[in-house]
Amino acid sequence: MLWVKAFHIVFIASWFAGLFYLPRIFVNLAMVEPGSLAERERLLTMARKLLRFTSLLALPAVGLGLWLWLGWGIGRGPGSGWMHAKLALVIVTLGYHHACGLLLRRLASGRDTRSHRWYRWFNEMPVLLLTGIVVLVVVKPF
Repeated sequence: MLWVKAFHIVFIASWFAGLFYLPRIFVNLAMVEPGSLAERERLLTMARKLLRFTSLLALPAVGLGLWLWLGWGIGRGPGSGWMHAKLALVIVTLGYHHACGLLLRRLASGRDTRSHRWYRWFNEMPVLLLTGIVVLVVVKPF
């Protein structure tokens, strides 16, 4: 079980690293001057590759987490309210990840009109999600 837990932590950290950086690329894309096609294409290529890689990291992160939860019974039984809250935050994180893909498609098609300030705020969400998840797992407040 410790091997599964160790790899779960590694894949979670790697997944979130991608979720921390991908919206930062969106900030830069929102700041590209009109007519700077080479810069825009370079940033779009980086974002596409990072989204693909981050998506591949999310699969084992979620899979190993499910294995720990369902296979080993971690977070089940009395006093496991923290696990329900954690799972809710994981679902929100998956939604955020999906939203990044949708935003990237809008940015690539030129249909996105959000400002770099909006993306800066959007970029803070994974920090809050990871903080909440770690606190729930370590502290187990309920």
